Amino acid sequence: MSALTLTPRALYEEVAEQLRQRIFRRELEPGSWIDELKIAEEFGISRTPLREALKVLAAEGLVTMKVRRGAYVTEMSEKDLRDVYHLLSLLESDAAGVVAEGATPEQLAALVALHAELEAAVGEREQFFAVNERFHMLLLELADNRWRSQMVADLRKVMKLNRHNSLFKEGRIADSLNEHRVIMAAMQARDAKRTREAMQAHFARGLVAAT
Repeated sequence: MSALTLTPRALYEEVAEQLRQRIFRRELEPGSWIDELKIAEEFGISRTPLREALKVLAAEGLVTMKVRRGAYVTEMSEKDLRDVYHLLSLLESDAAGVVAEGATPEQLAALVALHAELEAAVGEREQFFAVNERFHMLLLELADNRWRSQMVADLRKVMKLNRHNSLFKEGRIADSLNEHRVIMAAMQARDAKRTREAMQAHFARGLVAAT
């Protein structure tokens, strides 16, 4: 088997990204043990950078490491999912309120444009999912708190471990889009309180669909 070609950045970071994407694509399923020997051979590397990569993924919550047993892809329990949604609701509703109060007209226009992309992607589930994530991350970027942004980015990675993504449930995309419309209307009205409440409702309904 030929070794994969890795980019010049730190080897363990590239290995971590390769594994991260395999987890997101379900090539490595939640609960499955990671065969270190097989992956090291496939990548053409020693087990040292692979183990460093696994530590990175463990810090993100994507991988669980067991002493003397190795590592496996983290499984999400219903409690885990509820806990993640709870934190995302708190962090992102706060960010949305900050943006509603303080965004410049240009920043608000960028969100409006991204929301228009979301409207256009309604017939394509994977595209809708990607644009939806870009919308939420732009909102955090505009709220300008790097600690909150980092926490949300990590939580969103863990959320992808859920076997049944809420957006793939029947009727959920249409409901999600309607919720985004309410968020945008409140934001454009510069109503921080209503914007926060709309974002909290968005996550509450998302959780119901995900469980």
